[in-house]
Amino acid sequence: MKREEALAIVRKQLKEQRYVHTVGVMETAIELAKLYGADVQKAELAAIFHDYAKFRTKEEMKRIIVEQQMPQDLLAYSPELWHAPVGAYLVQTEVGIQDEEILQAIRYHTSGRPNMTLLEKIVYIADYIEPNRSFPGVDEVRALAREHLDQALFRALQNTIQFLMDKCEPIYPDTFHTYNDIAKKLKGVSS
Repeated sequence: MKREEALAIVRKQLKEQRYVHTVGVMETAIELAKLYGADVQKAELAAIFHDYAKFRTKEEMKRIIVEQQMPQDLLAYSPELWHAPVGAYLVQTEVGIQDEEILQAIRYHTSGRPNMTLLEKIVYIADYIEPNRSFPGVDEVRALAREHLDQALFRALQNTIQFLMDKCEPIYPDTFHTYNDIAKKLKGVSS
């Protein structure tokens, strides 16, 4: 699928500000894919479609999570997490993208997961550092992303976990598991 076609499809699903964010994620994912030797076209498509389900209703997302037998523990956590796995499902069923690497990058762009693939890491980080983002710690992660992707991922996870803890919000277990996985890899401990 060509970039223009993908952007036209996703534009219909997003509010203007989220579309601008998506273009920023796409550009950042392409840059990171080139830097780290990932498949640029897959990074581009995963980034374009990463927020495909962002503005679906909570009711629709909950129904899909239940009907498609996605991890039911998602429902006990913030609905902000839901658009990632639901988006992967809808991109497959509504858009017709069948590439599992792309779908996995969409599925895990909010929570992460242990043993993330290079493409998954790129989309996660691109979503975090795209140029329109402005929050404490983002510039440090941007700089790290140019030097060492796992260190950037580790810092992004630390920031996210700390942010949620400061708000007394529950933290989805996959995010902790991802943090632990990357911490072990950075320390040279095998999982």
